[in-house]
Amino acid sequence: MGRPSRALLSREIIARAALDVVDEHGSDGLTMRALADRLGVKAASLYNHVSGKDELLDGLAELVNAEIDLSPLAAEDGRGWREGLAAYARGYRAAFIRHPNTIALLARRRVGAERQLLGYDTLLAALGRAGLAPADAAEVAAALDYLVLGSALETFTAGFTRGAAEYRPGYPALAGALEASAARGGGPGGLDERGFELALRLLLDGLAARL
Repeated sequence: MGRPSRALLSREIIARAALDVVDEHGSDGLTMRALADRLGVKAASLYNHVSGKDELLDGLAELVNAEIDLSPLAAEDGRGWREGLAAYARGYRAAFIRHPNTIALLARRRVGAERQLLGYDTLLAALGRAGLAPADAAEVAAALDYLVLGSALETFTAGFTRGAAEYRPGYPALAGALEASAARGGGPGGLDERGFELALRLLLDGLAARL
């Protein structure tokens, strides 16, 4: 029997193609028709592997969350809780900065992918070992989500499309702040990175005070 001319479909192959579509065309670009066209198959054949868009999004969530390094949260990692949580938060943010278009698809839907559930369980266990009661740990996990996903979705710097001097006549405080931030270096994304690190540090300081 001859070998098939096209790789056989699987749930993971379909999910990876879906992630590519979202990365390139945004959340609105993900349709079963667009996905079938990318894979070179008929849309009906996709339903042999995924029941519909909801299951497709679970597969997409699995892939993105698999890029988040959970090892800094492990008990055997050897870091203190603060260093481990900071490293985890940076890795979490980096994964969604690579795939920012997935945030609109995943942030407001149920958490059902195995890797998502594992991530939250690992985080909450680490917070418990640090000394937080379960209800307090849940609040910290929620705060971390808001910080990481918000900073991955929004770029503060890109909202100001004019040169700093152009803002000065009407908005002198804004112009001065943008100029001073630019002087600190880091290029266009420097302010975004510093803003995230400041917010993360404040969150960790608040957690340390609570502990």
